[in-house]
Amino acid sequence: MTTPPSPSAAARADGPAIRIGALAPLTPPGWVAAGRHLLAGLELAVHDVNGAGGIAGRPLELVVRDTAADPQKAAAAVEELARLGGAGLAGEYHSVVARAAAARADALGLPFLCSSAVLDALTDQPTDRVARLAPAQSRGWRIYAEFLLGAGHRRIAVAAQPSVYWAAGTRILRDHLAPRGGSVVELDAGSLAPAALCDALAGSGATALLLLAGDPEPAVPIARAVRRDPRLAGILIGAPAGQPEFAEWAALPGGDGTAIPFLRYRPERLGPLGARVEAALRERLGEAPSFVALEGYDTVAVLADMLRARGADRAALAGAWPEVAVEGTRGPIRFSRVPGIGVWQWAWPPIQVVDRDPAAPDRFRILHAG
Repeated sequence: MTTPPSPSAAARADGPAIRIGALAPLTPPGWVAAGRHLLAGLELAVHDVNGAGGIAGRPLELVVRDTAADPQKAAAAVEELARLGGAGLAGEYHSVVARAAAARADALGLPFLCSSAVLDALTDQPTDRVARLAPAQSRGWRIYAEFLLGAGHRRIAVAAQPSVYWAAGTRILRDHLAPRGGSVVELDAGSLAPAALCDALAGSGATALLLLAGDPEPAVPIARAVRRDPRLAGILIGAPAGQPEFAEWAALPGGDGTAIPFLRYRPERLGPLGARVEAALRERLGEAPSFVALEGYDTVAVLADMLRARGADRAALAGAWPEVAVEGTRGPIRFSRVPGIGVWQWAWPPIQVVDRDPAAPDRFRILHAG
């Protein structure tokens, strides 16, 4: 799938197009809502760049590939996009998929700006070819752990599926909670049915259950089962990975999608650029845009700035990360080297812990900020 230059840009940006590859989970088992929002942000930014004359008279062209949460499919897409002459690579939501894409992009010399994946170890070795907009998982999930401690939760249960990403999150929570008197109980969301998971949770002594599981399955059935079990009436349900960010959680019956704290990567109030982009994304999506859509927009804004400064040469672009100074939708974007992170990193996007208000599910309540 290719996003062509906008018609309004054709008269002003009529040179040969500069191709940017875009990866997103657009079909199951990928997180389709996240992929749709990510792609909407990427496409809107390309439209805006081309509407302003493109890159030195050349339009941007987005070449989109669906990863479907499959690392092998992502790696193959990166190879294809490199063969098609892409100047760079953008996007992806799932951390394990982004890791596979980053490895291939690095090997092929294709600059990759990862939009939304947070796994700390995005690459095995430090590289100059990969950068990331989303905060590292260790930072966001430590902020979430601080929220839990501040709310009085010391014994935390996690309903986790087998995954490098979920395992890393569990480890971050345990390492942060243990020195402060907290503990983590692991429940296998991959093998336990919701009713059996509720039985295990009732005997665990935990006061909070975190959904470290895919959306909507099995996260929604687990949340619904816990909410309907009278033994678990006092249990806090949390979702640090952000499942309730998307509109379908607001529509869950009986308030099942509300009062579930999650991590959200945006400030309390957007500036003029962010407000304009948010309004345009709302019209494009037909619903409130998530922070993932803003990440998509910011990704293209950064790459366009680099292309204006360095041109479409891949090696030149890969050396431009430390020069970036772009006003993004959520604040000024610059990249630096962060200890323990092998890629160029925006340190840091704004981070909140929020939930959906039971009295108004379309409204978010800020519970903690870091």
